[in-house]
Formats: sequence, structure tokens, C-alpha cells
Amino acid sequence: MPLTEIRHKIDAIDDQLLALLNDRAELVHQVGEIKKKDGLEIYAPEREEQLLQALEAKNKGRLPAKSIRAIYREIMSAALALEEDLGIAYLGPEGTWTHQAALSKFGQSVRYVPQASFADVFNQVARRIADYGVVPIENSTEGAVNHTLDLFADSPLKICAQVLLRIENALMANVPRDEIKRLYSHPQVFGQCREWLHLHFPDAEKIEVSSTTRAAQIASKEPHAAALGGKLAAELYGLDVLETSIQDSATNTTRFLVLGHKTCPPTGKDRTSIMFSVRDKPGSLYHALTPFSEFNINLSKIESRPSKRKDWEYFFFVDIKGHVNDSALVKALSELEEHCSFMKILGSYPDTDDAVAG
Repeated sequence: MPLTEIRHKIDAIDDQLLALLNDRAELVHQVGEIKKKDGLEIYAPEREEQLLQALEAKNKGRLPAKSIRAIYREIMSAALALEEDLGIAYLGPEGTWTHQAALSKFGQSVRYVPQASFADVFNQVARRIADYGVVPIENSTEGAVNHTLDLFADSPLKICAQVLLRIENALMANVPRDEIKRLYSHPQVFGQCREWLHLHFPDAEKIEVSSTTRAAQIASKEPHAAALGGKLAAELYGLDVLETSIQDSATNTTRFLVLGHKTCPPTGKDRTSIMFSVRDKPGSLYHALTPFSEFNINLSKIESRPSKRKDWEYFFFVDIKGHVNDSALVKALSELEEHCSFMKILGSYPDTDDAVAG
């Protein structure tokens, strides 16, 4: 087929796609009007994930699954932006890994509100200045993000979704590699690149800052300085990427949580997060966790943090396979509460397991 004829066919298909996208937007608008009338949340993570999985299953063409997700992510983002001025708070500034996680979940069309701290992200959502917030909760190499865990103790917010982001750190600078004397980055990134740093920059001064974007900003202005972080930060501040994929683990992944005011309905593949503290007596933690074994419920994560309310009192954070409305989990949580001085359900949400590239 001649090239001009192929291009004419592509143009015709684009015309059809444009018309269909507008037809879809009109139907989504009707859904939004019904939701507003019934007092329902405009954003529905459970419906979103079900739709993406169904599209992947139906796809029989040349496009890979990750491309289908990326295309529909932006289609859904545009639809959300049409319904209301959706605001997403995240740990800023622009270009951080948290920003990239937020973009991978909500797309380019919604409004993003960078915040100076995790506490500010929680606060913006709690005060309804932002509709949702995105915060990191754990990294596959460095473990839990303790500051995020601590903030849940007094927060009324619920977890309504999660994002798994594949982290690929880079070395970026405006000077040749052999002139680098100082390295700037977030503490987690230094931890993720520990072996690489020991091998390549054992004598360089390593300076911790609030974000990888802040590191890039400093390195762009300071002589003999470099930053570790994502390539987006290098683009934002005009740095040269001297080496890519410097993290020690090839599968380095960070899990982020989406914070809102309501938890999600069941999808059939869910995760529930809770926090609790046990009474100060022998065997309390053992007895508190026993119901999960009795009801054959899998615990996928458990962390402990000082409660900061009483000396030597701890909060336990647990991720559970299943939804808070599942009958077995309802019974297990009821028995758990009998052994607790405090218990709080942080939310149930789709248990996605595919990491998106950072």
C-alpha cells in the first residue's frame, strides 16, 4: 500500500477516535452528574483498576499492556478534569518520585499541588484543599517510610489506592565525573545506591536533602556537585545525566499510597491496612495476631513504630490480603480488637501488583 494511502487511513481512524473520545467524555459527564447528585466520590480507584484489567484482557493487537494502561490513564485523567478541578497534593517540588507516582495514577490533566512535607500533604487533604494526596510508604530496598507511618496515628484520612513505581536513579551533574566532590540526594536514595556509591564515590561528601528535585536544584548551581535522582529532575534543572540505573537492586520499587476521605468498595483482589497497639501484658501481640491464622488470612506486612503517646508503647502497622467487608476479615478484626488498647482501619483498596516505570 502506498505511504500516502496509509496516512489517509490513519487520518480517518484518528477522526473516528476523536469522535468516540468525545462520546465517551459525554457519558462520563453523565456518570459524574449522577455521582454528585448521590454524594459519591468522583474518583473511583476500584472501577479504574477493574476497567484497566478488563482492557488488558481484551487487547489482542500489537499494543502491549503497558501502552494500553498509559493511553487510558490519560483518557481517564481528562475525564476527571472535566468533572471537577481535581487537586492532588504530593511531596514536592515538581519532579520528585512522589510527583511521578502521582502522575502515573492521575495523569497529566488534573491539578497538582506540591507540598513541603508529608505532614502538609496529609493536612491539605484533611482540610479538603486538595482532593487526594500521594505519599511514599515503603521501598523494596530500604523498607518503610517511617514518617508516613507516624502521620496515620492522628489522621482521619483513608487509603483508597496504591501505586508501585519502579525507581531508576541516575547520577546527574554539570561537571565532569572526575571533578565531583559532593553528592546531594534524599536519604532513601543514598540507601538505594549504597554499594554503587561505595564503589564509585567512596570519598565524596554525601549530603542529605529533602527531595531528589532539591538535590538537582543545588547541584545545578554549586561547583563540583552532583545529584542522585530521577532523570526528570535532570531535565528540570538542566543537568547532564552521567550514568543511569545506579541503584543497587535492579527491581528497586517504591510503594506509594493515595489518601482520601473514603475507602474503596471490594474488587475481588484487595488489600486492607490497619494500625493497632496491644495491651501491656505477656502474649498480647501473639494473641492479637492469632485470629488471622485461625481464619486463614494472609498478612503481607507488619511494622512497628513508637506511639509517641506513652513510653515503650508501640503502634503496629499491618497489611492484610482481603477487603474490610470480607466476612472472615470482619470476624478476625473483631477478635483482634479484644486484645488492643487502640485499633484503626486505615483503608481497603485494590491490591495492584504491577510496577510502572519511573
